[in-house]
Amino acid sequence: MPTYRPHILDALATHGLRPGPDTTPERLREAVNDLYRHEIRRLRDRCRAREFPVTELATRVVDLRRRYLLLSTPLAHWTADAP
Repeated sequence: MPTYRPHILDALATHGLRPGPDTTPERLREAVNDLYRHEIRRLRDRCRAREFPVTELATRVVDLRRRYLLLSTPLAHWTADAP
């Protein structure tokens, strides 16, 4: 069973994820990535529906990416037994 670092658990919790005893970092990263992809597509669709101007899209994508910084953290650093 992996021992996740506290800041990783906090970041996962912001996305509604809580690892179980057998949950691998790889599976969690897939789940976070799936959530990110869903949100980025939704953002694109909202832009296409003219809910906001295209000129705001880049800023909104950057803001969204900041909420998913966990995806930038290498999996090797998600667990306490990492180097």
